[in-house]
Amino acid sequence: MITVDYLVIGSGIAGLTFAVKIAEKFEDKKVCVVTKASEDESNTKYAQGGVAVVQNAQEDSFQKHVLDTLIAGDRLCDTQVVEMVIKEGPKRLDDLMRWGTSFDLDHAGKLDLGREGGHSEYRIVHHKDITGHEIETTLLRQVHQLSNVTVLNYHFAIDLITEHQLQIPDPENISCYGAYLLNQKTGNIETIKAGATVLATGGIGKTYGHTTNPMVATGDGIAMAYRAKARICDMEFIQFHPTALYDAQEGRAFLISEAVRGFGAYLRNTDGDRFMLHYDERAELASRDIVSRGIDSQLKKTGDQYVYLDCTHLDISKFKDQFPTIYEKCLSKHIHMEKDWIPVVPASHYLCGGILVDKDGKTSIRNLFACGECSRTGLHGANRLASNSLLEALVYAHNIYEYLSLNSAQQIPIAIPDWNDKGTGVTEEHIIITHNTRELQALMRDYVGIVRSNHRLEKAKERLDLMYREVEEFYKVSKVNSALCELRNMINVAHLIIGQSLERKENRGGFFNSDNVVLKTKVNEIL
Repeated sequence: MITVDYLVIGSGIAGLTFAVKIAEKFEDKKVCVVTKASEDESNTKYAQGGVAVVQNAQEDSFQKHVLDTLIAGDRLCDTQVVEMVIKEGPKRLDDLMRWGTSFDLDHAGKLDLGREGGHSEYRIVHHKDITGHEIETTLLRQVHQLSNVTVLNYHFAIDLITEHQLQIPDPENISCYGAYLLNQKTGNIETIKAGATVLATGGIGKTYGHTTNPMVATGDGIAMAYRAKARICDMEFIQFHPTALYDAQEGRAFLISEAVRGFGAYLRNTDGDRFMLHYDERAELASRDIVSRGIDSQLKKTGDQYVYLDCTHLDISKFKDQFPTIYEKCLSKHIHMEKDWIPVVPASHYLCGGILVDKDGKTSIRNLFACGECSRTGLHGANRLASNSLLEALVYAHNIYEYLSLNSAQQIPIAIPDWNDKGTGVTEEHIIITHNTRELQALMRDYVGIVRSNHRLEKAKERLDLMYREVEEFYKVSKVNSALCELRNMINVAHLIIGQSLERKENRGGFFNSDNVVLKTKVNEIL
């Protein structure tokens, strides 16, 4: 049994920002950060574009950023949340810079601002094309300077501890008392008791197989919260990044940043046509949902596996300076962007829904908080505006910190039972896990992708129900391992996505069902 004041599950920008702030505030309190892989492996690490923050008051404004966010979110954003997050942006950026995060500067020594799809002005603060890596490295450096923070690498959070584990039947108000962790090096299940638990577990990309996310993005926090009876919503709003480097092999796709199109790159089909001009007057700079559906439409018409991103007309010297990682990755694939077009395809990228939280990051379960991609704050609505995710993580991590600074973590007098795995054994039937994982990913790509239909969703639900029963029976008799827990979590996530997709009867933002009446949102309707 380990007892801490604050348990943070996840080691990306959201979790680490909270951990640094709360540990600096309360030097006598114990903070524990849990991560299922190495401490630096998170979605944050792979974020290329940057942080959307209003900086140029002469040309930009909070209101312009708010409007861009509302337009991208297709009228489903919480306007008060949008205004709060965007107005807090400059302060939270200052936090990162105070801790030592380096951002690119222009020739005048000011922050070099980029522009991405859906943004009306240049406001993306970045570090080359590895902004997330720079932020992650800075935050980890800060964490390791704090003596009251413990980081547990290779510890998989299996389940939250609530009244269910305490065998208190049907409580009116569910509370979280910590979590059970699988030590992946020893195989032991460890119990960690916490006054406050913060879920910062990232996204769900691996559920689709082809994804820009790292392979750790299996929706663990959302699934744990769902099993603990927390409110989960807007799971139908999956953002597919339009331009992942095409690779015939399944797995993590290399992201060609949104900022490349902001830099001036064109999308072309195999005939060389700039097809996005036919779908939206903003062409390549339309929001991600529109660009992804445009590409999906082209692929369905032509039967091709990918479209192209054309950078041949750009200043390649400046491109190499701003996007060195992307340039080198393409070169490693024998793509010389001075003369070659880059084959790209949409890939699962970001979840706009998740665990419902209020402005303080509180979930519907007492003592349980969530921030980052696993949470649903109301900022993104039906579709996330590019580079708003790192901003959201910074603001909500800070809000949780402020709330817990004024409201002390709960003291837990009750005894927590150890993990009970009586009647289970080590199984050699790993094929059940690998087969069902592949089947689940294919099911989600083919039936619950960019464009959905009621028929495909119903079929996906039927197949998923069979898979769920098989895996749950296997789980009950098996000693837990991370692969089995991840599969179980992804099945829970898929169930939520499919169920909430069937419930939505109109097409909004990143959600498109061909059986629904198309709702076209006009800019002047939002104005």
